[in-house]
Amino acid sequence: MENEDIKSKLLQIEETQIEFTVTQTGKESVRVNGLYKPDTHEILLHNKNFSDDNQLMYTAIHEYAHHLETEKYMAENAGKLPPSGARSHNAAFWAKFHTMLEKAEELGLYKISIEESPELKELTKKIKEDYIEANGKMMIEFGNLLIKAHKLCKDSNIRYEDYLERVLCLPKNTAKDLTKVATAKVNPALGFDNMKKVATLKKPEDKASAEQQLLSGKTPDTVSELMKKSSEESQKDRLEKEKNRLEKTIASLQQRLQFVEETLETM
Repeated sequence: MENEDIKSKLLQIEETQIEFTVTQTGKESVRVNGLYKPDTHEILLHNKNFSDDNQLMYTAIHEYAHHLETEKYMAENAGKLPPSGARSHNAAFWAKFHTMLEKAEELGLYKISIEESPELKELTKKIKEDYIEANGKMMIEFGNLLIKAHKLCKDSNIRYEDYLERVLCLPKNTAKDLTKVATAKVNPALGFDNMKKVATLKKPEDKASAEQQLLSGKTPDTVSELMKKSSEESQKDRLEKEKNRLEKTIASLQQRLQFVEETLETM
């Protein structure tokens, strides 16, 4: 695949207002598969690292995601480049990258073809059912046992925190996560780490939405970013409602003030 072909495919996934270049270095690297240079907007791909164009596209999309995140930062910061020491692989980046991979799959530009390997497909099924989901169920049972232990400690006048730390040798935060998951009624098929995320959501509809997205293949980082945006939008709605209430209150007080002032003038 030629450099311009790669660039054309990247632009099909998402447009950019900043010109960029794609260069296959013709080299092999043991350190990285690719590199993005934000100061010159260059995508470098060590194409000797890849056995086919599909693997090459994965890395190209990864580096293009850096370009788009850089473009976003510059738009929000008067054209300034991100600080050289800034962490580039944050949750927002991974959410962007995984969303772009989904778009690339829809367009037929990239694929993760588990179906083409019956052995991998069967192994994936085993991992999900016998380990991820089984572990989730075990963690729910674990949490329920801790809830019971908490009650027994209270009945026996035993400090629960001391019981956790010196009898079970279990960190308090871990115990807190376990009991939260146990009481939140989260789907164990998500796996314990994702169950902890979903258990923090207060609204049943938010929990159901997050579960559905994770089970449909959305990555944890993508769902976390969606949850974050939803929370920010909810906060904005609350502030706008409060602003409207305050404006009405101020208008009412101004009318009352005017009435009092006019009454005083006639006395």
